Amino acid sequence: MHVRPLSFEVLVEDLADRLTSRESDKNLRVAVDGADAAEPARLADALVGPLRVRGRPAVRVETRDFLRPASVRLEFGRTNPDSFYEGWFDESGLIREVLAPAGPDGSGRIVERLWDATADRAARQPYRQLPAAAIVLVSGPLLLGSGLPFDYSVHLELSRAALSRRTPPEAAWTLPAYHRYTAEVAPETIADVVVRLDDPKRPALVVSDW
Repeated sequence: MHVRPLSFEVLVEDLADRLTSRESDKNLRVAVDGADAAEPARLADALVGPLRVRGRPAVRVETRDFLRPASVRLEFGRTNPDSFYEGWFDESGLIREVLAPAGPDGSGRIVERLWDATADRAARQPYRQLPAAAIVLVSGPLLLGSGLPFDYSVHLELSRAALSRRTPPEAAWTLPAYHRYTAEVAPETIADVVVRLDDPKRPALVVSDW
């Protein structure tokens, strides 16, 4: 295992190189996994431009657009960490509408947003055809270890102290879910690349292939 501190900008370029070094004639389904405090969406958004510069079209999907209806999600209250861990995200919808169609035998027709959590109704997003050899970047928490069919994964790791410090008070109820995820799934052992983000201005890349 090797750990290399680097800037956010260098991290983005490094990851873009890694992703575009994969098979160039197939879609690539990438998980950018991390607690909200680690800002996985920020990293996934930052990758879009560099990937396109390298000749790979990038498509963004966020798990917050694949939530279950409030009647299911909030059945045991609005601040239940077990519900957050086990029942907030519509994994079957994410597979059906994004990951399976983007896979090797899929149609290539995906829906980028399935659920409007604010209105608590279907987002009514039209289907779109993926461009050839697209890289689909799915960002959000708790993405690994549940059988979601990703081809490549990046895990954003925070120490317990950093996670607590960077989680706003109104979201502190989610902390037990993230602790459970770390203990039960050990995402750092599953991901292709681990990025330590205790200091958001100085991430550290952890990989086992150097």
